[in-house]
Amino acid sequence: MTHIRKLTVKGYKSIAKLEDFELRPLNVLIGANGAGKSNFIGLFRFLASVAGDNFPVDVQKWGGPEALLHYGSKVTPRMDLSIEFSASTGVTGDYENGYRISLEATQDNRLIFVREEPTVRGQGYAVPKAYPLGTGHDTARIRTDKESSSSTVSRYVLDKLQIWRQYHFHDTGDTAAVKRVHAVNDNLRLKPDAANLAAYLRKLKTTPSYEGSYDRIVETIRRVAPFFGDFVFRNEASEFIELEWTERGRPDTPWKAHVLSDGTLRFICLTTLLLQPRGLLPDTILIDEPELGLHPFAINLLADMLQEAAESRQVIVSTQSVELLSAFQPEDVIVVQREEDASTFRRLDAADLTDWLADDYSLGDLWKRNILGGRPGR
Repeated sequence: MTHIRKLTVKGYKSIAKLEDFELRPLNVLIGANGAGKSNFIGLFRFLASVAGDNFPVDVQKWGGPEALLHYGSKVTPRMDLSIEFSASTGVTGDYENGYRISLEATQDNRLIFVREEPTVRGQGYAVPKAYPLGTGHDTARIRTDKESSSSTVSRYVLDKLQIWRQYHFHDTGDTAAVKRVHAVNDNLRLKPDAANLAAYLRKLKTTPSYEGSYDRIVETIRRVAPFFGDFVFRNEASEFIELEWTERGRPDTPWKAHVLSDGTLRFICLTTLLLQPRGLLPDTILIDEPELGLHPFAINLLADMLQEAAESRQVIVSTQSVELLSAFQPEDVIVVQREEDASTFRRLDAADLTDWLADDYSLGDLWKRNILGGRPGR
C-alpha cells in the first residue's frame, strides 16, 4: 500500500507555511471553525486536479488564483507544494517517489507552473533526484511526459497522485444524489457522494467473495437502526436501480431512501465505505466531519470503523465531535489553530498528556477544557 508520508505546503489558502509535516496511518484533525481543517483536506482535491485534465478550468471554478493563494497574489505571489510517498518495491529495490510544484498567478487570472518536478529516491540516491518538467505551462506536464530520462518516474508519480479519495455524505436532502435512480452497472467503486450506493451494495451482495463484507455492513447498520432489515435488490432485469430497504420483520414492504432519517442515511454511507472489502478501498481516505447528524452510539461505531480502516489504509479525517475524538490516541490527533492569520498544525504528544490521561480524562475532556488547543478564542 502506498500512503502519503510527508507534506510541505506554502501559500495555499489559509496555510501560509507547513514544512515536512509527517502523516500517519490515522490522522484526526481538530480545531475551531475556520482554523483550516477543511483547507487541509481540500488540498488533496487540489493536487488531484493539478494532475488531472481540467486544472485550468478547476482554478476558475474555485475562484481563481486570488482565492487559492494565501490572502491573494499581492501577499503570496507563489504557492509551493511538495508531497512525498511511502516506499514502494521495484525491480531495483525499494524507492520513494515525490512531486514538487510551484505555481504563480498571471495577469489574466490563471495559475502557471514555475516549477514541476517528479522525484525518486532509491538505491544510489542519498537525496531525492528531481526531474524538472519546465516552466510557464498551465496544465501539468507529468501527464504527457515522454522524455526517456523522466517518463518512468513521471508515470509512477502520476499513479500515486491518484491514491486518495475524498468522501462527503453531508447532502441527504430530497434531491441528494444518494436518493436518485442510477445505472445498475455504475458500481466500479463507491462515489464520493454515494451517488451509486444502491448499485455498489448490489455488487457486494451478489459477488460471492464480497458477501461477507455485505453481511457485516448490514449487521452494523442494524446496531444503530434496529428497525432496519435489509436492502432490496429486485430480480427483474433493469438498467437502473435506486436505494430500497425493508424493516426488520416486514420483508414484504419496501421503502425508499427518503424515509430514512438524515443521520441513518449518512451512517449507511459511512458503513458501506469503511467496511467494504479492503481490496476496493483507496489507499488514502479523506472525510470532512463524518460525525454530522450521528447519534453518540453511532459515533462510537464510526470511530471503531475508522481505526480498523487505518490498519490497512491511510485515513485523514476532520472532526468537531468530542465523542469521536475521545476514541483515538494522542498521536493520531492533529490540532489545527489560526495564529497570525494563518493555519498551524501540531500533532499531539502523548508524553505531554501523561498526567491528564492517568487521571482518566479522555482526549475529548481535555479538548473541552482547552488543554489541547484548537478551541475558539485560543
